[in-house]
Amino acid sequence: MTITIRPPTEEDRSDWDRLYQGYADFYKIPQSAEMRDKVWGWLMDAEHEVRCLVAEHDGAVVGLTHFRPFSSPLRAITNCFLDDIFVDPDHRGSGAARALIEAVQEQAKTNGWGVVRWITADDNYRGRGLYDKLATRTMWITYDVKI
Repeated sequence: MTITIRPPTEEDRSDWDRLYQGYADFYKIPQSAEMRDKVWGWLMDAEHEVRCLVAEHDGAVVGLTHFRPFSSPLRAITNCFLDDIFVDPDHRGSGAARALIEAVQEQAKTNGWGVVRWITADDNYRGRGLYDKLATRTMWITYDVKI
């Protein structure tokens, strides 16, 4: 199975919308069409920090990832945060997730970023199986304060 990784185009909107809603559903995050409109606007704005890559198979978009730079003052470098990664359930195991992560790594190298970092849910066992092969699990625990 050949997977092509590329930036999204305007023509990918409906596929991206379907996949991003699937991602929100997977994590049980309520998401509206207005929220997706806002994120899509960011992705189509060359000046916005959030970037996207999509995985395509046989002309269909089957996966997506969003990523962005973040500063690390302690190390005085810029790193990359991989915010979202999702592959259509019918295409899991196809290599699309691996290809998306590796493409983000290439973007990080091109941009001179030091690390690609992401988080996932503790119970995302299938995803973690891949992530454990591609990256080093850290000792860091995350906290959120809702504003």
